[in-house]
Order: sequence, then structure tokens, then C-alpha cells
Amino acid sequence: MNMKKKAFSGLLRFSCAALTAGAVMLSALPASAAFWGASNELLHDPTMAKEGNTWYAFGTGLAEENGLRVLKADSNGVWRVQKSIFTSPLSWWKQYVPNYERNQWAPDVTYYNGKYWLYYSVSSFGSNTSLIGLASTTSLSSGSWKDEGLVTRSTSANNYNAIDPELTIDKDGNPWLAFGSFWGGIKLTKLNKSTMKPTGSLYSIAARPNNGGALEAPTLTYNNGYYYLMVSFDKCCQGVNSTYKIAYGRSKNITGPYVDRNGKSMMDGGGTILDAGNEQWKGPGGQDIVNGNILVRHAYDAKDNGTPKMLINDLNWSSGWPSY
Repeated sequence: MNMKKKAFSGLLRFSCAALTAGAVMLSALPASAAFWGASNELLHDPTMAKEGNTWYAFGTGLAEENGLRVLKADSNGVWRVQKSIFTSPLSWWKQYVPNYERNQWAPDVTYYNGKYWLYYSVSSFGSNTSLIGLASTTSLSSGSWKDEGLVTRSTSANNYNAIDPELTIDKDGNPWLAFGSFWGGIKLTKLNKSTMKPTGSLYSIAARPNNGGALEAPTLTYNNGYYYLMVSFDKCCQGVNSTYKIAYGRSKNITGPYVDRNGKSMMDGGGTILDAGNEQWKGPGGQDIVNGNILVRHAYDAKDNGTPKMLINDLNWSSGWPSY
């Protein structure tokens, strides 16, 4: 069963008024640092992209708002809440997911071939009747997105869940989409360079058959001869009681097999833990790797009533495995 989103939506209700108040200061975003810091804005399942000197972050929408949540930060490190994407639902969503929730989930933004591509999830809690949609823009600052339609979907007849999309570009410049949450695990498919939609086979690259299927939120990157896959293990969305943690493995081929540092296959529950949280930051996950060397994820702040916030670190690859 997909454990995402419902508990998170309820958790956020208490602070919606504060979020609409405007700019919030945080530590400035440096060009390079081991730890960039933690945002004071609420953002779940974050993904980031930079345009000029401005960083944009996108994440799962709040329960009180339609669409996907958007933040941006200038060079002084001031985050501002922007207009949500999909403030009005797209008419075709209902064709595939009749009972979808009005806030969309776990987006991924990547710049490729002259455009920013935004993949997102439409679903309802506890169901794998889901879809992944696509929007594009040539300028993040414009706030204007073109609807590119359906990418893929799942139904109760499938042993996977079409949410948590992740666009990655292989070493030869070809686009691929990873996705998945619980059920049969993480899937991967090659994309057409023009349409940015699936072409060819669907590969299985990670699963947890002996742990209730508890993994989701894939992110992939290529570094020094290997593809690295990160996933979120266990349960999110329960504030300081969340058990989310980030695990990883690697493969010479983008389609796998992925193994952890002990050589265990990620198709058999393998995964070396990168981040299991600490005394303050509970349940880290919903991660994204930006530009191959930046890790962004959410975690629940035990010093702030379990509020989910965005954490950002540079990734270190000197050992041949990721660390921060």
C-alpha cells in the first residue's frame, strides 16, 4: 500500500496561513558547500532547478491548495512562495484517475534539449490507479507551463504504481524515466527524445519483497562509470514518527542490476543507507539528485513540531559511493 501523502496533507493544515505570508529568510545558497542548510518553508518530495542566478523548488501540493507547490530563492537566499502549478485541474486527469486528489504529488524537474520538463503524479491515497503527467516550459521565471499530456499510468491490474517520476539522462544523452511506490517496486523506461514519453520495455530495478514493498521515490544519476539509484525506504508522512530513510546502490548499466555496498541486489531488498535522519531531522526522504552533485530531500523537524522542511547537501563521490 502506498503510504504517501494523506498523513502529510493533514500535517500541513496547521501552518497554511503562515505559508501564504510571503518571503522567509534562510541561509544563502552558496555555489558549493557541504551543507547548504534547511529551508524554513514547507516542501515535501522536493526537486530543484536553477535558471540564471535563481533556484526554483517544486514539491507535493498542500491539502488546502490545488496543484503543485512552487518556491524560488534569489542569490540572497530568500525563498518566496510562488503561484502553484495546476491551480485548476486538467480535464483529462479524470479519465484515468476518477477519484484523484486535487493536490498533485512528487514532481521532478529537469532541463533537457532546451526545455524544463516537469513530471508529476496524480493519484489517490492507498490506490495504484494513478498517472504520471508532463508539462514543459522554456523559462521557469515565466511561470507558464505547457500541458504535454499523459506519460504513463497504472491500474489495479498492475503490480506497480505510476507515481514518483524521475527523469534521468544516461551517459549517451538519452532520457529515461524511473518511477514507482510500494507494490512491485521501482520501474524504468526509456523515453523518446522528442515527446519525452515512453518507448520500449519496462524494466524492474528495485523492490523490497520481504519488507512489505516499502520503497518509493527513485532518483538516478551517472558518475564515473556507474549509475547510482537512490530510493526512500519505509514510511513517510507521520511527522517525527516517520521511518523514511534514503538507501542507494549502483550498476554499470542504467537498467541494472543495482547492488549496494555489500553486493546485495536492490531487487531483493538491498540498499546501503545514506541518510536515516538524526535527533532533529526525522524521516528523511523523497529525495532528488540535482546536477549530479546536490542532494535535496525533505525531513521532519523535531524542533518545530515535526514540520517537513527541505534539506540540501552537496554530494561527495570520492569513495566511489555517495556521501555528504
